[in-house]
Amino acid sequence: MSQDESPAEVVVPTDTPLILLVDDKPELLASLSELVRAHGYDVVEALGGAAAKRELDHHQFDVVLLDLIMPEVSGHDVLEYATANGLVSKFVVVSGDASFAGVRQALTCGAFDFVKKPYEASELLTALEKALRHRRLEQRNELIEQKLFMSEQLHRFIVNHSPDLVYILDRNGCFSFLNDRIETLLGYSKEELVGKHYAEIVCEEDLDAARNLFNERRTGDRAARNTELRLRSRRSRSADRPFQNQLVWMDLTAQGVYADNSERTRENFRGTYGTARDISERKEAEQVINFQAYHDLLTHLPNRALLKDRLSLAIAHAGRNKRKLAVMFLDLDRFKIVNDTLGHTMGDRLLKAVSNRLQGCLRRGDTLSRFGGDEFTLLLPEVRTRDDVVVIADKILDKLGAPFVIDGHELFVGASIGIAMYPEAGDTVESLIQSSDIAMYHVKGRGKNGYQFFSEEMNYKFSTRLSMERELRNALVSGELRVFYQPQVNLDDGRIIGVEALVRWQHPRLGLIAPDEFLSVAEETGLITQVDEWVQARAFQDVSDWHRSGLEGIRLSVNISAQQLEQDGFVERFFSAFERSGMLPDLFKIEITENAIMKDIEVIVPRLRELRRRGLRIAIDDFGTGYSSLSYLQQFPVSTLKIDRSFVGDIRADQTDASIINAIVAMARGLKLDLIAEGVETRTQLNYLKLQGCKEVQGFIFSRPVPAGELKSLLRQNPFMSLLQAEAAAISAG
Repeated sequence: MSQDESPAEVVVPTDTPLILLVDDKPELLASLSELVRAHGYDVVEALGGAAAKRELDHHQFDVVLLDLIMPEVSGHDVLEYATANGLVSKFVVVSGDASFAGVRQALTCGAFDFVKKPYEASELLTALEKALRHRRLEQRNELIEQKLFMSEQLHRFIVNHSPDLVYILDRNGCFSFLNDRIETLLGYSKEELVGKHYAEIVCEEDLDAARNLFNERRTGDRAARNTELRLRSRRSRSADRPFQNQLVWMDLTAQGVYADNSERTRENFRGTYGTARDISERKEAEQVINFQAYHDLLTHLPNRALLKDRLSLAIAHAGRNKRKLAVMFLDLDRFKIVNDTLGHTMGDRLLKAVSNRLQGCLRRGDTLSRFGGDEFTLLLPEVRTRDDVVVIADKILDKLGAPFVIDGHELFVGASIGIAMYPEAGDTVESLIQSSDIAMYHVKGRGKNGYQFFSEEMNYKFSTRLSMERELRNALVSGELRVFYQPQVNLDDGRIIGVEALVRWQHPRLGLIAPDEFLSVAEETGLITQVDEWVQARAFQDVSDWHRSGLEGIRLSVNISAQQLEQDGFVERFFSAFERSGMLPDLFKIEITENAIMKDIEVIVPRLRELRRRGLRIAIDDFGTGYSSLSYLQQFPVSTLKIDRSFVGDIRADQTDASIINAIVAMARGLKLDLIAEGVETRTQLNYLKLQGCKEVQGFIFSRPVPAGELKSLLRQNPFMSLLQAEAAAISAG
């Protein structure tokens, strides 16, 4: 039979493909089932991994669409079960876990393809059809293998229609046979290569591996399998360069051939035959995964892991050659405002634009890394003096100082840059990064948008901060925190109408510490939530004690941080604690700053609305120091504005036209919001605020924050009425 004649029929399954769908969420399973059935496939559903294993025991599926993250029996467990039992179904993972580790584990366990949730229907169907094609192809090959002992004519047909390249080499390594697949895979005709040595098409760097593969001892158990080589191809995979020769990754097998009934010696060696399969797609997938492991997916810059690797090599090189190097830790200024006001998509585009400008500031051999969020790290391996680093730092500040125009928005950012020099600021990867980070925070503390070299003085301050963090953690456990209360006074009659709960730290060595000295550390370390919860619980207990003493009708204000509000389940936990205190909602007020709300407006505002719906009052603390926008105020469920002490402090005897206070009073009046001023210390401030219509104040003019016991005495005596009466009399006499 000639190659053009039809062979004996090879039966390939033609019945409707059977697909198994596995997910632990019924609604997702139903949606997926509807999509797959609509395209003509038979479907079996399995709710969870255990059900999937049972179905795999009873049916032979063509393709399995498998979720990874499931309770009890995960998708990885199902993959391992299938591999252990020799199941031949094609597994397409459909999961939200697109981490490098998750994808690699799935592929290692035998997954054929990966589709990330949420997916487009077309994307899923394409992956399903591709898997089905591969499954059908495998079934075809299985049938072909079963019929390899058919006639020579059938054998020739199978060889020439194999999806793999089939070859035979003579004893000298020259091609004596190639099947038709050579043209579709590599672009050569059989006539071009027959009689040519295999070295003609093997990548020069892989020739040693090829010589080992085609060694005459490759026979029996020593036959070569799964040897990966690069072969030269005339077929271009790029539309931009159609005539460029490329290298194609192939997976080759090889078997030595010897004279019949003879010893396996060099003299009896006749040649080699084997197959070659195109594994380019798999190699490309591996390259993508490897790239993602060491690069930031947004900016494509080296990530933290790659930066540390390069820094380690640079330190070793600098140490051997007595050279210097520098590490810059760069944090963007004002980026969060862009992210919060214009959205994360705009923030991502800004980060990419920033990374492009930063790369333009580097020299050959320097490394720019995205360290995370809006932080970048620069490695400068070849510097002679600090002046070399200053040139680059100045260039960065200049480049970033120009506005970024994105979708018609003119955006401005700055950069706080900390610089650590090797070996002065450290001689290890971690110490240099830490030193540059410390120097960066020093720039932030001085007003941002600049650079600073690390010094030992900074290290001392950093160590002090770490010590405070450690002691604050211990204070929360050992009960060193205290709650003080500052009265809030009605200016019409001098009554104490409310109190603000304020935290103090009774340090065993340093004495009573004000919140300004430790709350910033609490916020940076995440301890602020524990501090807030402790203060609130203590304040609720004190209120209950006042009620038992007959002191009722006093409004309590407590401060809440953005971190506490962002916690899952916050509203229910907080309101339950409030209800247990026995307070009326009208006598309770939550204080939160504008900046705290803007940290995550999409999460925080709905939770504040829910608290307001339940009757609690919301006050904007430190009003005027943040966004202070009328449009924002109208979105927030607030009942009170609290004038910040910095504006109250601007009121002087010779300058009582505090325009900001006037604007805040007018805004509160227009929005029908209550108003209270904090930090009132002088009679001039008191009289001006009263004249402007501010009816409630708190400050040292009346009382400093006091412990709960002293507050009870103030509440009983109500001593501020006489002070206001005397002040009113003095004004009248004047």
